Amino acid sequence: MKKSNRSRINIAVATALGLLASSALIVSAPAAAEGSLVAALANGQASMNIRYRYETVTEDNVLDDATASTVRTRLGFTSGSYEDVTAFIEFEDVAVVETDDYNGTYSTVLDPVGSEVNQASLSYSGIEDTTIKFGRQRIILDNARFVGNVGWRQNEQTFDGLSVVNKGQSDLVINYAYLTSVNTITFAETDVESHIVNVKYTGLGAGDLSVYGYFLDEVNSTSDSSTIGLRFSGASGDDAGMKWQYTVEYAQQGDYADAPSTVDADYMFAEVGTVVNGVKIKLGNEILGGDGVYGFSTPLATKHAFNGWADKFLGTGVDGLNDMMFTVAGKYMGTNLKAVYHDFSADNGAAALGTELDLLALKKLSDNTSVGFKYADYSADTAAVDTTKMWIWGELKF
Repeated sequence: MKKSNRSRINIAVATALGLLASSALIVSAPAAAEGSLVAALANGQASMNIRYRYETVTEDNVLDDATASTVRTRLGFTSGSYEDVTAFIEFEDVAVVETDDYNGTYSTVLDPVGSEVNQASLSYSGIEDTTIKFGRQRIILDNARFVGNVGWRQNEQTFDGLSVVNKGQSDLVINYAYLTSVNTITFAETDVESHIVNVKYTGLGAGDLSVYGYFLDEVNSTSDSSTIGLRFSGASGDDAGMKWQYTVEYAQQGDYADAPSTVDADYMFAEVGTVVNGVKIKLGNEILGGDGVYGFSTPLATKHAFNGWADKFLGTGVDGLNDMMFTVAGKYMGTNLKAVYHDFSADNGAAALGTELDLLALKKLSDNTSVGFKYADYSADTAAVDTTKMWIWGELKF
């Protein structure tokens, strides 16, 4: 009988859990022979990440203002290598601290309470310049616009499947992954049969060139698509003086698997910036095409990082989205500061959709500790409603 996607990942989880459990048996054991399984476990490394966050949401609608006070805890263990195989497992828990006035009759905060195995994988490095990983894993490609982990949310997005990374050719990195499940930020699992291909070349001097193809097939759904594109990003100039940064990207999205023929849209992004005395100034334009029937979609993306932190455009409408943005960033007294202004309109018909101001302050207290403040103020026009969000957080990791 054919195993389900969940059964396949359970094999990897069970294997990694078995290795982790075995390590407890050898804490007081005599020194093991170098290169043995026991030695690989004894030479393993534990990890921990704790992030507390306080979030508020105010919307101009009938919902009550939301307040979410949550803590995210991750505990992980990476084994040493045995026969070129390394095991990794990471548990994750999201819990409420004091108040949980969000969702339901309150505005939405996408940080539900729950626990899960966040990652569980076996990695094989026995082929020169190649790493093969099987199991539940984090995958981030390029700037995470098409494939990412949504690291901002307390429960990140991970993927079940097989991934291969090859660095055998000079200045060339080849990524391939076959995905069987997407583990979303809401602790839900979506079964897929998707192929991810991304090839990056860094030998041009003026910048890095990525060519990619993402072939997404959601099981028992018509929400499928193929996306083929390229991205070029680089910088020029003297670090001691003025420095220019630039990025251009184009992708075409069409039907794939069970998708209807109406799946047809383009993606375009262009950004130019300069750095003067440590201050970064950038002007960008991102267009997710729409024709009134279908809008360009990025279901595996780290969406929060794009089109405003108020998250009013996590899904692209059938008329698409045109996002003009202006960014200023720098550092003051060891604190990273950023301000971003967005002007949103529809790609099809050019209807005004609103504006947004985003502010960020991030302070690294030590190699393992950081604190931050973030603010988003969206002013609606013909889409959504006026929305204000604020976050304060602290993170400890080792």
